[in-house]
Amino acid sequence: MNTKTEQLAVPVSYYELVDWGRNHVCDHAAGVYCVKVVSAARLPSRFGLFTAIAFDHNLDDKEHAAFVKGDVVGKENVLLRLHSECLTGDAIGSLKCDCRDQLEGALTTIEKEGEGVVLYLRQEGRGIGLTNKLRAYSLQDRGLNTVEANRALGFRDDERDYKLAAQMIKALGIKSIRLLTNNPKKISQLKEYGINVVERVEHAYKSNDYNRGYLQTKKDVSGHLIGDNILD
Repeated sequence: MNTKTEQLAVPVSYYELVDWGRNHVCDHAAGVYCVKVVSAARLPSRFGLFTAIAFDHNLDDKEHAAFVKGDVVGKENVLLRLHSECLTGDAIGSLKCDCRDQLEGALTTIEKEGEGVVLYLRQEGRGIGLTNKLRAYSLQDRGLNTVEANRALGFRDDERDYKLAAQMIKALGIKSIRLLTNNPKKISQLKEYGINVVERVEHAYKSNDYNRGYLQTKKDVSGHLIGDNILD
């Protein structure tokens, strides 16, 4: 095997998780959560070489994924980012939020660390979906902040739930994490679902003229841990 092929090989531990998932039949009884790894493939990216991992689960009808640097199975203190899908930010580069900055920043930080995980969760618009997020944007254009817009549409401030994320972490065999976040609710929910969060790692990026109000609302209304230097 040449050096390049060796570098592109998926760690054996992920194949073992796939084999376990192939042979494990989920119990679909009410209240029994089943999340298992079903595929793993090396993913060369502009941020570095990662392993892309897909899951089968019984919590919703969406496809969620993990992008993993190194071999995290059975590891402690794994650097991890929970990233909720944001089509407008992640793919189009919208300046109305900081989502793309956070996604790219997490991948860059994890690459430098040499080990870590980005869980990519299909929870567009804080869980309200793309169409309703754009409806909320329209209300924001008329002067409402992000929380007010969500409430005007009949939603809570944040509709996301991290039960599935916790089960994905467990399916990867991770024992404890250092969480890249400014959102205390992510920490409290993961702990509630049995994840050992040993550290919060600050994860904020400089505001621009279009997202400054959005970030200010995150700080003042939603309790996110964002420093004034980010909002200057």
